[in-house]
Amino acid sequence: MCTNYASARRDRLFKHFGVEPPDSPWRDDVYKDYPAPIIRSVEGIERADVATFGMVPRKHIPPGVRVFDTMNARTETVGEKRSFSGAWKRQQLCLVPCEAFYEPNYESGKAVRWRIGMESGEPFGIAGLWREWDEGEEGKSLSFTMLTVNSTEHPLMNRFHKPGDEKRSVVIVRPTDYEGWLASRSMDEARSFLNLFPAELMHAEACPAPPRTDKARATASEDEGVK
Repeated sequence: MCTNYASARRDRLFKHFGVEPPDSPWRDDVYKDYPAPIIRSVEGIERADVATFGMVPRKHIPPGVRVFDTMNARTETVGEKRSFSGAWKRQQLCLVPCEAFYEPNYESGKAVRWRIGMESGEPFGIAGLWREWDEGEEGKSLSFTMLTVNSTEHPLMNRFHKPGDEKRSVVIVRPTDYEGWLASRSMDEARSFLNLFPAELMHAEACPAPPRTDKARATASEDEGVK
């Protein structure tokens, strides 16, 4: 699962992904309910838009309903869970452009924050889903989630999360597959891209946590949403 990541920088969106960056700003470190860029194919044209991290933003959870998390969607059940099934069946696919993502490593006996990215140092795209919300007089808004797969057999991604918890990893899409992923026309075709990324092309290291806002601190302790 991933509840915090470093979004791709504005100057790298066009250079690496070939899309103009959106006008709206975003932070380097992204947590639940933070705005960040995603890349979609709209009428066959790839474009970048700012969307909220988490398929169901907190403000759209009805009063009286226990707050739940939708930053990640399990590929095994994405077509069954109410929060994700509509977007999955409509093939509302996106790429989440990243510089890195963060996971906890417990090999020392306590949680240590690790930064995970590409060995090359280049930005990369994580497979995601998006949906649109009607904000009334404010117009439309977008939100997104990251897709995850089991990583028990992955030599790098099986090192993260609490002992005894299922090992999960976000789906990193190869650059040569960006266009194919976004243009998938069926659920079966889309599933062909949902694989673990080669460990030898990745780099991971322990890193100190940045100064935390109250919002980020609360988010860091929340688990993957499977509603």
